[in-house]
Amino acid sequence: MRKYFLWAVPVFFIAAGLGWLQQTEIIWKLGLILGFSSIAIGAGHVRILSGYQYTFWIITAVCAGLIYPDFFLHVGSFDMRNKWLILIIIQLVMFGMGTQMSIEDFTGIRKSGKGVLIGLLGHFTIMPIMGFLIAKTFDFEPEIAAGIILIGSCSSGLASNVMTYIAKGNLVLSVTVTAMSTLVAPIMTPFLMKIFAGTLVEVHFFNMMMEIIKIVLVPLAAAMIHDILKNYGSLAKKRIYILTLISMIWLAIVVFGNVFAFADDTTAAHVLEIVNFSCGAFIVGTLYHLLYKVYPKIDAIMPYFSMFGIIYFTLVTTAAGRDNLIQIGFLLFLASVLHNGAGYFFGYWLSRLSGLDKKSSQTIAFEVGLQNGGMASGLAGAMGKLATVGLASAVFSPWMNVSGSLLANYWRKIGNTEEEIAPDTH
Repeated sequence: MRKYFLWAVPVFFIAAGLGWLQQTEIIWKLGLILGFSSIAIGAGHVRILSGYQYTFWIITAVCAGLIYPDFFLHVGSFDMRNKWLILIIIQLVMFGMGTQMSIEDFTGIRKSGKGVLIGLLGHFTIMPIMGFLIAKTFDFEPEIAAGIILIGSCSSGLASNVMTYIAKGNLVLSVTVTAMSTLVAPIMTPFLMKIFAGTLVEVHFFNMMMEIIKIVLVPLAAAMIHDILKNYGSLAKKRIYILTLISMIWLAIVVFGNVFAFADDTTAAHVLEIVNFSCGAFIVGTLYHLLYKVYPKIDAIMPYFSMFGIIYFTLVTTAAGRDNLIQIGFLLFLASVLHNGAGYFFGYWLSRLSGLDKKSSQTIAFEVGLQNGGMASGLAGAMGKLATVGLASAVFSPWMNVSGSLLANYWRKIGNTEEEIAPDTH
């Protein structure tokens, strides 16, 4: 079926062109959206394009958000930028990513300690500094500049693991750096934002830390609970079930006992909120595991929910920031190329100068250069600035997928060539 969508692509784009010439708005707008959608679906039919299918969907979302901004910002009277909807979707994105990780990923530091430290150092120095320098060089308005610094201050995402796998890099190192950067993000991201973006937007360190715990660590904890129930012994399972029962009782007390009434202090309210979300993690992780036992293929499906969530953020962010994007879209794209390229370049050479081998250095290049765009979007949404602070992640994310895929395939090809030549040199 996918090949038929590819055949339809030129038809839709020709219709869009004719509609543009005849000034028939609905024809050229729908023609463009349907044309890009057909590419996204049909890309799976062509081997060389199949790896970019998700990227084409992101491009389609950008196109749709630019053309019909009002349509995608509101469904009836419901605002698609509702903070609870944003929270739920970003948690779904992070949970979906978490199901592809395991407890073992966090113990890889024992095998790759030096590489992990270099990766974390490179990630949380190179990217925020480059984000700050690029934002200042291009003289973006404060909130858009803060968005560039924000995406540079976030942890690395699962895209780096995928690219490392394609490039035949050091996958253990990649997964461990991703896991560890995610763990330290609640401290490092608000700290870096306070230093580099504190004069551009109001940054509340504690509030941002709490938001990152809610949108990143809590869903990740739920995924790890599922991993424990799936892979560990009966004693670990028993403890999880007991904690889940306690969590259910506690949340019942919170709901029916109005516990928040006793937390007048803002800090106490935040802490209580994190406790409640943590209890929710036990319940969600356990319920998900029970669903997994009935339908084991669900683990393979979850990343698609994560992709859907990021497409949603791209669509809504583009729609909300349409006017800004039309004015500075090209400059933002150029900024994304420079930022991303600097991450690859400095990440690789920092690793080489530190004594890591080529494969590990390529891995660190991906870990430094590829940021967690979903996390940046979620934080921008939590700040209520999706249309400005969130705009950089909407532009940076598609390019990171494209550049990462190109670089990964290039390094894989080079590696294969070296392996073929190596036996002849002995």
